[in-house]
This record gives sequence, structure tokens and C-alpha cells, in this order.
Amino acid sequence: MIDKELLEILACPVCKTRVIEEGDFLVCSECGRRYPVRDGIPIMLVDEAQQPSQEKET
Repeated sequence: MIDKELLEILACPVCKTRVIEEGDFLVCSECGRRYPVRDGIPIMLVDEAQQPSQEKET
């Protein structure tokens, strides 16, 4: 679980939108990229992110 204060200042490095915690990922509320959290550390690297599903691109 990510500290609430840290979660408030984290943003997606692509679109600069807030992220929300979903399981072992931080998910961008705008573009849908999913950033992994490993050992309690958010990995906010674009190359590490899972792309949003193509269903949202319609």
C-alpha cells in the first residue's frame, strides 16, 4: 500500500494526471496506463507501464 501523502503528489509521467492505486499498480485516471508497485515502491517509468486496453480507444 502506498502512503496517502505520496499518492497525492504522484502523477502519470505521460499526461501529468493523478494516479489511483489498484492492487499492485498505480493507474492513470486519464490515459489508463498502469504503473507497477514493487516492494512498496511505485515504478513510474513509461517503459515499465502497461498500456491501456484498446477497448478504450474507440
